[in-house]
Amino acid sequence: MALTNNDIFKKLRVALQLRDDEIIEICKLVDFQVSKSELGAIFRKPDHPKFMECGDQFLRNFLNGLVIHKRGPMPPKKK
Repeated sequence: MALTNNDIFKKLRVALQLRDDEIIEICKLVDFQVSKSELGAIFRKPDHPKFMECGDQFLRNFLNGLVIHKRGPMPPKKK
C-alpha cells in the first residue's frame, strides 16, 4: 500500500508536533497561503464528505517552508 500525500503530511504533523497555526506560518515562509479550513479538510479521513486531497504543490510548498523554518533561509550564493 503506497502512502498518499495526505498520509505523509499527517505523519509529519504528528512527528513534528505541529499545530494548525504553526503549519500556516510555515507555509507563509514560502508565500503559500493556506487556511485552517483547508488544513482541516486535508487531515480528514478519505471517506468524509469534506475531505480534500493534498496535492503535490501543497506538500512541496509545506516541505520548502519547513526547511526554512528548521534551518533558516538559504545564504546568498558566492560568486
